[in-house]
Amino acid sequence: MAGSDPTPQAPTAPDTVKILIAGGFGVGKTTMVGSVSEIVPLRTEEPLTAAGLDVDDLAGIEEKRATTVALDFGRITISRSLVLYLFGTPGQQRFWFMWNDLAVGALGAVVLVDVRRPESSFAAIDFFERRGIPFVVGVNGFFGEHPYPPEDIREALALPEDVQVLLCDARERKSSRDVLIALIDQLIASAIRG
Repeated sequence: MAGSDPTPQAPTAPDTVKILIAGGFGVGKTTMVGSVSEIVPLRTEEPLTAAGLDVDDLAGIEEKRATTVALDFGRITISRSLVLYLFGTPGQQRFWFMWNDLAVGALGAVVLVDVRRPESSFAAIDFFERRGIPFVVGVNGFFGEHPYPPEDIREALALPEDVQVLLCDARERKSSRDVLIALIDQLIASAIRG
């Protein structure tokens, strides 16, 4: 046929976006990455030991037996043209030095909050606000419970109106995916506004 290009078009590689899953110690970061990742997630969890008894505050999470010491990594394909690389940050203060390296190249973040211990996520919120990295807040409903509406959580965390507060369950794939999609929608809207 005249005018047709006989060279088949190679499929284009999807865009990849780096997203951080952050928050305090024991808020569900590893659980979220694991629930939504389409690959077996890379985890750097180590057992809690007696050496951390004077350092780690287990109030409210006494059942916790392991902790992330470097990062969690997972991947989720949103569409044929978009793949998210998820990097879960360590939650213990002694490992926060890693956050700066993990944040390099990140387009956005999910800050997980445990309403039983909201103060554990203040440092993560401050981290992203200071660096101008867009984020949403995912309120992880432990035991399937959400005792407070998003407006009360926004007020308690002193969040600006443009930060979305989303109720979620980090154990459930659909719930975790919905939080990530809300973040991506926010990033796209921000890019369109320029």
